[in-house]
Formats: sequence, structure tokens, C-alpha cells
Amino acid sequence: MNKKNQLAKYVISDLVAASVVWLLFNIIRYNEIAFYIGYTSRMNYLLSDVVLEGQLVLPFFWLFIHYLSGYYNKPFGKSRISEFFTTFVTVSVGVILLFFIMILNDLPRSFHIYYQLFFSLFGLQFVLTYIPRLIITQNSLYRIKERGWSQRVLIIGAGNKAGDIAANLYNSGYTISGFIVEDEKVQVAVDSTQILGTIHDLAHIITSERIDELVVATASMRSEKLVHILYPLYRYKLPVKILADKSFVLPAVKIKTILGVPLVDVTDNNFSEAEKNIKFLLDKLFSVWALLVLSPLCAYIVWRIKKDSSGSVFFRQERIGYMGRPFMIYKFRTMYENSENDGPLLASENDGRVTPFGRIMRKYRIDELPQFWNVLKGDMSLVGPRPERKYFIDQIVKKAPYYYLLHNVRPGITSLGMVKYGYAGNVDEMIERLEYDMLYYENMSLIMDLTILTYTIKTVITGKGI
Repeated sequence: MNKKNQLAKYVISDLVAASVVWLLFNIIRYNEIAFYIGYTSRMNYLLSDVVLEGQLVLPFFWLFIHYLSGYYNKPFGKSRISEFFTTFVTVSVGVILLFFIMILNDLPRSFHIYYQLFFSLFGLQFVLTYIPRLIITQNSLYRIKERGWSQRVLIIGAGNKAGDIAANLYNSGYTISGFIVEDEKVQVAVDSTQILGTIHDLAHIITSERIDELVVATASMRSEKLVHILYPLYRYKLPVKILADKSFVLPAVKIKTILGVPLVDVTDNNFSEAEKNIKFLLDKLFSVWALLVLSPLCAYIVWRIKKDSSGSVFFRQERIGYMGRPFMIYKFRTMYENSENDGPLLASENDGRVTPFGRIMRKYRIDELPQFWNVLKGDMSLVGPRPERKYFIDQIVKKAPYYYLLHNVRPGITSLGMVKYGYAGNVDEMIERLEYDMLYYENMSLIMDLTILTYTIKTVITGKGI
């Protein structure tokens, strides 16, 4: 199953559809409007600047609209019903935008012609976009059913649960590459010839078997046991799903049922595909704007830090981010140099390591400004759970094993935990703040992001940071 090839089919079909629609629509528009405003022939009109510009630009306009809808995020596994409604909504939004930007400039003989043009454009765009998509999707579903295409699944676990889920997934069109056991003492209930190794052989097996997806179906599904298996799986950048049964206890996760088998995708979050793309785009645009507009303020901060104490202007530190990947976070330095020679420490109120100007920066949160560069690089988002160091994560997961779910979203410059709780001085306080981050995770939306940004601006203005 080649995702790039499948994605290319959808993209090409949408580009061709947009181009053909614009041509057909302008033939209709000539008959209703263009002839009456001075165009002596249809060909003269179709070769006019306004039509040709649209012929070049509009296919990419539609590509952008479809990208924002999240349609291209997952080229496989599409539902024909959801595909219908996604296409309908996207086309509706795009046609309304086009109508107000380009079509209303025309001067019709009658106001009712606007209705004819609108529904002509909508009907053409929807039909010529949806029909090729449906054909591509139907063909892929047929090939999956006939096992011409198949997702290669590795099941972690080898007991009765693992055997049952393997049978159901196979009937759904998946290829079961094999099983691995958590350790050598686990009782095996599946065909021993399908046992590919233990959890310690996972990296090699994923590469050699070209695994597309991991499914965890271990004997114990308690969260405190699962965390030791799940947390290391993020490094492989593959979908990880869990068999959910009565012993399964994890908050804020989505359950997807395949042939009656409830599967929890623990590498996905609660944003819709459209929200993921819109959020990602807004993060980039706002970060570019912020870095440009705030550059004079940043220049002043650099001068004050140099004046206030010796040492580097910027503070760099490794944090754990999206999908458990480490990255370097940037801040303006607020502490004296070498403040952690004795090991990792959390800052506290009246911390003697904080410089005089650093205290002001922390109060108004302006030490976080360099993180707009992290957002631009893709390490972070404007809003999301604050990233922590591995040293503290290892302590947090002992008491709150569900913490790893927060790695399903990019960490943020600001978070619900930061605006509602503030800085944490020890691990117990970090766990208390974690409750706010889990609340965010359960209720993620663009509206909630906007609300948190509003609270953050209030915090910066009033100086209620620590």
C-alpha cells in the first residue's frame, strides 16, 4: 500500500475536476452574462484574462481548501459516507468564497441569474469532485477486500486476546505479520511459528517486516502495566492501537470498532483532521508575524539580559515533544549561568537563581518569546501541553501513567495548565497541573485554543506569572 501514490490520485483528480468545472461554468456564464456585456463570441470570452487567470489559479485554490478540510491526511481507510459529507461541506465553503470573490462582480440582466450561477457552480464542482473520489476510494476498498492491498500489522501479545483480534483484523483485510511476546515467561496461545520474537526485538522486526501498524493485545490491560509497553512505541512513528476490554482504564481516548473489536488509537488526538491542518497553518502564520513584529522588543531584551548578568542570552534545553521525540526548546535566559550544576531543578517562587530582569521576564512570560522559533520549526504549537524534561517525565508517569497521551499533540508555548495553575515547583505540583492539561486533551478544539490564548494575553498584560 503506497500512501504517496494513493494521495497523488486524489490530488490529481481534484486538480482536474477544478479545471474542468471552471471551463464548463464559464460556458454557462457566457450564455447568461458575458454575451450581454460585450463579448461577441464564446471563444473570445473563454480566452479573456479573467477566465484564463481563474483557469490557472483556481485548481490550487481548491487544493488548498481540500487540504484545510483534512481530506488528504489519511489516503487509506476512508468511509464512503464521511467522504460524501466532507466533499459536500468543503465544496459548499469553497463555492461560497468563489461566488463572493469572483462571481458577484458580474452585472446580470436579472438578480435571479445569481441563483442559477451559484447552483450551477456548486453542482458541477460537487459532482466532478465527488465522483472521481468515490471511484478511487471504491477501487482501494475492493483491492483491500481482495487482499491486493493490505496493512501489515504486528500484534504485541500472544495470548487468547491476541489470537482473537488477529482473526478479526485478518477478516477486515489486514495482514497479520506476526506476534511478539512481552517476555519469555508469558503463556503463548497462538501458532508458535508466528512468534517473531520478544519486545526487545521490536525495532528489527518493524524494519524487516515493513510493519504499518502496531496493535497491543497483552494479557494485562491495566494502565500501570501498559505504560511500560506503550511509552517506548512512540519512537517508531506508527499508529498504535490497543484492544479495549473491561480491564482497560485510560482517560481521553477514542475507541474505533472493527468488526465488533474495540480498538483505542493511543497515537491519535481528539482534533478533527480539518482542525489539525488549520491549527498547523495558523501556528506557522502567527509565528512568522510574531517574530517580525516583536523583533524590536526581543532586541531590547537581549540588551537587558547582557546588562543584567554575564552569560548566554538564550537558554537551550532538551524537552520531550510530539510522539515522544526530544527537541531543543529556546527561552531567554532568566537565571544565572550554571544554575543546574547540581542536577535538574524546578524553579520556585523567590528562587535565588533567577536574575533581577529574569524575574520580570518570568512574571510577564516574555522569556518564552524565542519559542515562536520552535513553533516555526514544527517542534511546538502555540497552544498545547507544556513540554517537560525526561528526568521529570520518568517521575510523573510513576504516579500518572496516562501522561504519555499528551505526546499525541505538539507541546505549546502556552497551555491550560499554565494559565490556570502556573509554574510548578515540584513533581506533585506538576501532576496537579497535569489535570488541566488532560482536561485540554479531552476537549481539544480551535475554540478552546482561542480561549487559552485570550487567558494568556490577560496573564501577560496583568503580570500574573511567577
